Amino acid sequence: MKKRERQGERETESELRSWYLKSETNRSQTHTLKAEETCQNVLKQENQINFKNQLSFGGVNISAFIMSLFTHVLACLFGIGSWVAINGMWVELPLIVPDIPEGWFLPSYLTIIIQMANIGPLFITLMHRFRPGMLDERPVIYTIVVVGVVATFLLAFLWKHTLTFGDGEHSAALLSLSFLLSVVDCTSSVTFLPFMMRLQPQYLTTYFIGEGLSGLVPALVALVQGVGVVHCKNASANANFSSGNISQSLLETHYQPANFSTQGFFLFLSAMMTVCLGAFLLLNLHPAVAREHKSTKGYIDNSRRVEKIDLSQSTNNETPEQRPMLDFPEGSVIKQRSSFGKGTYSRTELVFIFVVLAWVNALTNAVLPSVQSYSCLPYGNQAYHLAATLSSVANPVACFIAMFVPIRSLMLMGVLTVTGTGFGAYIMAMAALSPCPLLINDDLGAALIVITWVIFVLSLSYVKVIIGVILRDEGHSALVWCGAVVQLGSMLGALSMFPLVSVYRLFQSRDPCNTKCP
Repeated sequence: MKKRERQGERETESELRSWYLKSETNRSQTHTLKAEETCQNVLKQENQINFKNQLSFGGVNISAFIMSLFTHVLACLFGIGSWVAINGMWVELPLIVPDIPEGWFLPSYLTIIIQMANIGPLFITLMHRFRPGMLDERPVIYTIVVVGVVATFLLAFLWKHTLTFGDGEHSAALLSLSFLLSVVDCTSSVTFLPFMMRLQPQYLTTYFIGEGLSGLVPALVALVQGVGVVHCKNASANANFSSGNISQSLLETHYQPANFSTQGFFLFLSAMMTVCLGAFLLLNLHPAVAREHKSTKGYIDNSRRVEKIDLSQSTNNETPEQRPMLDFPEGSVIKQRSSFGKGTYSRTELVFIFVVLAWVNALTNAVLPSVQSYSCLPYGNQAYHLAATLSSVANPVACFIAMFVPIRSLMLMGVLTVTGTGFGAYIMAMAALSPCPLLINDDLGAALIVITWVIFVLSLSYVKVIIGVILRDEGHSALVWCGAVVQLGSMLGALSMFPLVSVYRLFQSRDPCNTKCP
């Protein structure tokens, strides 16, 4: 009996143990199934998100691509606002001049006003030199762009208003507001470029494209407006001589009425400055654009200047979208060859770079533009408008070329500078021979002057972009000095040409209707 009882207890214990093991197994299987189901749901959601955010080919992130493209557009619009106001003023001169007391002396006044406005870049440069790190360019940019919006808007309604003082009537409103716009555009050279240092390297070239478009866009609008279109009409002039009354037939120059008013053109410039302000706001504040800003976690003290270093960029972990269009050399440890910036270039090379930068900007911003009408108008209005428009197109084209073919060779830079200077010398020679330059009665002459202007602007614009890219690698302060040298070169070029054109009158304009050449 006892044996049977013990055997029954053992069987009961065995059954309880097997039941417990089965229940634990079922419970673990249930938890496993739930865990697997949860993981599958999570993976399913992640796949849906990845499907929405990624292309099926190449794994390119659509969201990142769209935001990068959006930032490129903003950088371009931001660059357009850099010089659009003053460039617009120049192309609108043929419609402004007939209605103001200064007449065609206005270009000379504008030249001096623009150079006086360099007080803005001078102040910014001195602040960066003697108080590095104290001046944040963003509040300065907000201020000057808002001033540009207001000044161009006021010009639309006040440009004809005059005041009588001194020796006669003067366009006080036009000249005063032109000075404000000159301060805005000149100061942009030393504030816009350093701000672009905050963004990834590829957006600098896009900014230069926009800066080139700041000359093209107003020129195209002026063409639509019909600025400077001339018609020659027969007229008669009577001359009294002792022998009698003699009638002499002459042709009179008549300018075709514009398709829309000067007021509308200035309102367009105000709208462009507003677009520039909006682009800057988005570049600075939009959360989605913030990812395109550089990571500035590290700092070094370089030649008593604090330069921000990008610790996030590495050639080993870059995605295709993050890799710059312009291939910037990311170095491990490079021996410093000078105390300027990161020390990549020697002192002699830096002097060469800055001299070339000043020379190129003197030619493209002051010297040759001051004689463009003398070099082109003798060949006809069509040649003049083609040269002005196509040379404006050549600037952004050079930026596109630099985006995909960024050759940093100083030797190539020197060769292109000499080449552009040679074409500039031909333009200057034709201006000096005005009103009867070479091949005046041949279509080949008109074609040559247009092609010369395009190649001149194309070659030297490429040089300017490459210098900007080189100095961008050297840090924030290098870009400040880049803008300062740009303004210095432009100022020296303008001051050298002003007495030759306006005081000594070495260049003679051509009457489109009555000048006769052999």
